[in-house]
Amino acid sequence: QVQLVESGGGLRQAGGSLRLSCAASGRTFRGYAMGWFRQAPGKEREFVAAISWSGGNTCYADSVKGRFTISRDTKNTVYLQMNSLKPEDTAVYYCAADLRGNPLAVVPGYYDYWGQGTQVTVSS
Repeated sequence: QVQLVESGGGLRQAGGSLRLSCAASGRTFRGYAMGWFRQAPGKEREFVAAISWSGGNTCYADSVKGRFTISRDTKNTVYLQMNSLKPEDTAVYYCAADLRGNPLAVVPGYYDYWGQGTQVTVSS
């Protein structure tokens, strides 16, 4: 089992920034990719960003490209730097681990473990 714990959510005004963190613990796997997803009330969970095990490969949803950055400073800790926040970024943000590792997946069904989520609220 892998446990994922997100932190860093909160309330910001439009144009502000937040950095989310996701720490993995428990059984140690190698080679897994990590992703961030979000879910707004009444909407389906949607892909935000993903990063490979090495950190050398990333991908982003078009809606956040150029504003959000995913990074990985240790193999078990992943960040999502969110700049130029918009009200439509308001959602619960989840991190997830994909044990396949490659290619990076944008579909939730490919991910094996999920965190409990952290709320991000952006006011206009």
